[in-house]
Amino acid sequence: MSGPVTVSITRQVDPSQEDQMLAWLRAGTELAERFDGFLGSGWVRPEESSSEWHMLYRFSSQESLEAWELSAQRRWWLDSAQGFVDESSREHRTGIEGWFDEPSSVDVQDLRSTAPPPPRWKQMCAIFIVFYPLSLAANYVAKDFAADWWLPLRVLAIVAVMTPLMTYVALPWITRLLHGWLNAARTP
Repeated sequence: MSGPVTVSITRQVDPSQEDQMLAWLRAGTELAERFDGFLGSGWVRPEESSSEWHMLYRFSSQESLEAWELSAQRRWWLDSAQGFVDESSREHRTGIEGWFDEPSSVDVQDLRSTAPPPPRWKQMCAIFIVFYPLSLAANYVAKDFAADWWLPLRVLAIVAVMTPLMTYVALPWITRLLHGWLNAARTP
């Protein structure tokens, strides 16, 4: 079972089609809400007249996201935007990878309330819990096979191995493990 997954999509929209885009977004959200595991959606624009729209939607697991993404309802919804919406990028994110920060400007608020991000000190602790032992292990292994390497090259090799491990394995795992603590209610 996987943890929550956020999908970030950048779409290009003709500014003269803003009303159609807003209606299209509402229809998509209403369809997605009918699927188990839907946690919310929203969008931001760099400025009011921008043709670039950054959309986010979140599901409680990879499995629930796939149910939505492979559904006939979503295919119909995407087909209905032909001619006024073009998708230019898409990312799936889990864990800590940059999703604690809230958008700086929101044009339409999420229809569901969202929890505030964990305090930075808790984010730092979660990162440290996986970074320290992973760094220790990588340096221990590197001392045997790369002891004679030029220091910048040895560090590059270690970072090249650690970065994907941190991004795709360690940070998603620790955020699931520490979810209750990271998101515990704050006392004033």
